[in-house]
Amino acid sequence: MQGLMMNYQLTMDRILEYANRMFPHKQISTMLPNGSMHRYTYADMYKRVKRLSKALVKLGIEPGDRVGTFAWNHYQHMELYYAIPGAGAVCHTLNIRLFPEQLSYIVDHAEDQVVFIDATLLPLYERVAHQITSVKHYVLLNAPKGTETKLRNVLYYEDLIADSDDDFEWLSTDENMAMGLCYTSGTTGHPKGALYSHRSMYLHTLGENQAAALGMRESDVVLPVVPQFHAMAWGLPYACAMAGSDVVMPGPHLKPEPLAMMIEQEKVTIAAGVPTIWTALYHELKQNPRDISSLRALIVGGSAMPRSLIKAFESELNVSVLHAWGMTELSPLGTVSILQGHHEALSDEEKWDIKAKQGYPICGVEMRIVDAVGKELPWDGKQMGELQVRGPWIISQYFKRDVTDDYMTDDGWFRTGDVSTIDPHGIMTITDRTKDLVKSGGEWISSVELENVLMGHPKVMEAAVIAIPDDKWAERPLAAVVPTKDGYDVTADELKAYLATKVAKFWIPEDFVFITEIPKTSVGKFSKEIGRASCRERVSVVV
Repeated sequence: MQGLMMNYQLTMDRILEYANRMFPHKQISTMLPNGSMHRYTYADMYKRVKRLSKALVKLGIEPGDRVGTFAWNHYQHMELYYAIPGAGAVCHTLNIRLFPEQLSYIVDHAEDQVVFIDATLLPLYERVAHQITSVKHYVLLNAPKGTETKLRNVLYYEDLIADSDDDFEWLSTDENMAMGLCYTSGTTGHPKGALYSHRSMYLHTLGENQAAALGMRESDVVLPVVPQFHAMAWGLPYACAMAGSDVVMPGPHLKPEPLAMMIEQEKVTIAAGVPTIWTALYHELKQNPRDISSLRALIVGGSAMPRSLIKAFESELNVSVLHAWGMTELSPLGTVSILQGHHEALSDEEKWDIKAKQGYPICGVEMRIVDAVGKELPWDGKQMGELQVRGPWIISQYFKRDVTDDYMTDDGWFRTGDVSTIDPHGIMTITDRTKDLVKSGGEWISSVELENVLMGHPKVMEAAVIAIPDDKWAERPLAAVVPTKDGYDVTADELKAYLATKVAKFWIPEDFVFITEIPKTSVGKFSKEIGRASCRERVSVVV
């Protein structure tokens, strides 16, 4: 027997309709490139989103088509978050920090039909435009008419809205329709796409707004510093609309001084971003104190936040830190390190120990750890195993890729690639990674890809890349290099210059160690565990 309930479709337009009806007066503010503030309401956004959805249909966008965004965090980008799915299409957020070849690959792989581009980012995109074949129209954001560009079929964002009207019926009629696409470059080879559905993102939004998760409130003023191209800005533009929170978008102003000013002037209560942002903000506030008493929580994700920084914010600046963990494949929220009632009797030092862990899975996310043969391990806080997850907002398959046991188990769990412990209370702690990746400033760097590029240099015979701790970026790559016989004179500067033409700038190691042999496993692979110990012993002397 089945329940006798309405078949109410969980689509993203429902969230916008709710915000328009319940919170029409609440504000969305954006710091524009010139430093001025643009302000309008949810009611204003609602009307513009309807006009934009209709304009997309007029452009020929059909249900299921992918539409790219190449933009900073601002109100127009937030409009696109709703307008593209509302037109039945898929919002594909493009990472502005990708190396050109990766960017052109994901635009073509996604078969983006239209791409929206910030004027300030136009030079970045123009570098790869000639390699892209799928795009039929480009739409410029914050660009005056007549902006000089190499792009063809250029339109202007505000013209699209002005030439349309809000008499539009949403085309997002089925909760299982795709609504968002985010690529991750966390492994070797080409980036992989996580294709979100309306249902998955709606449920993720409900999960995110749990009191035991991020818990957005109508009274909150939320500053998403996390880029909108990072897993849909961690879902915050949707969570804020559902809760009725005011939103402050930083635009391109991601330096510590303007962020501190926005927190003070806009009375921000919640700010979300990667640890590197908060490290810089901490030092800014110590040097130039501001009234940030409105700030009730810093949400930290993308990389592990150092315990020392958590302690500094809480003990010196009286700002609570909410440590979260997730992945693009999880939409992205998986766990939140939030204190429970039984922690109240603990000392501050003990509480900071807990807050530095990845935390509890939120309701909707199931977790398990398994050993090398797939046997599930107990939650005792001691045994380490591969972390696997499942839930309604976790991918079952990568976009346009076959399901393989590299990332999915036979019984339907997603393999995260992390090695973790889970204690009896359910607190998860990541201890290592099963894949040789470096996570620097919230961005993945593939050690294997770096190794392959390095070994393309005529003076390099072998190369191994490992992650080393970094106070600012959490991790940075260290390259161990075995020169060829005639490459004895190769230098770090020479290799950096070579890499600058091959990979993104943030991938380039600051440190190089030149050695005679890279340790190998029994099957001939580079032994990273032995290599780490060897390199760390040498780095202070050789580099």
